Amino acid sequence: MSLTHAAPLFLAALAAGAINSVAGGGSFVSFPTLLFMGLPPVNANASNTVALWPGQVASIGAYRGQFGSLSGKAITPLLITGILGGIFGGWTLLKTPQATFMHLVPWLLLTATIIFAMSGRVAQWVRRRTASGEHHKFSTVRGVIFQSFIAFYIGYFGAGAGILILAMLALLGMDEIHTMNALKALLTTISNGVAMLLFVVSHAVYWPETILMVVASMLGGYFGAHYAQKTKPEYVRVIVIAIGLVLSVYFFARQIGH
Repeated sequence: MSLTHAAPLFLAALAAGAINSVAGGGSFVSFPTLLFMGLPPVNANASNTVALWPGQVASIGAYRGQFGSLSGKAITPLLITGILGGIFGGWTLLKTPQATFMHLVPWLLLTATIIFAMSGRVAQWVRRRTASGEHHKFSTVRGVIFQSFIAFYIGYFGAGAGILILAMLALLGMDEIHTMNALKALLTTISNGVAMLLFVVSHAVYWPETILMVVASMLGGYFGAHYAQKTKPEYVRVIVIAIGLVLSVYFFARQIGH
């Protein structure tokens, strides 16, 4: 891997780690960079999942105090569904022809951008529910149904899935924002984790690029967490949305050009 290949990947993963620590959405930077560096689209997505996964694991530690309030009876079905959905989503990605996935890339990016653009309003809505003091019964059955689709999406592509889980938990009756964020971190990490194992076993990961990005994303996450206290997430969110829209337009135009 040449310096001209390594430098953009390192900087992209550094930015992705920092963005994830402040507002989420780092994949909007790291995944397209892997494509621009010439990786096949399926392998780029698989490598990106592995590269950013350690940062997700680290985020669980920040919420470790919240897990004691979660009911095992209610949460276990969501965890099982998250594992199965992540495996099925990852398997479907590996079975998708490279050309087909490349045609899906602009649609996936646009969908993820729209989801991410909704994140601010969803978070505000959840906080209002928390502040109202109302308590709603959590529906595990409906949760399993919703989680099946979300976990599949996480295994297949995953960008913006965190806000989908947050919205799902609110709709199903959870009303404690910190507990919801803890469960969101756990579910996304598990679904991505099992998909990641599938990618590794299937030899879909480009390791030199991935290892470089793991190191860079962890550095970015550390410094991003430090400066997050001085940065408004709303500003970062606007930048991420703009990046998502520009990339969506670029890949749509590229398809038309071909």
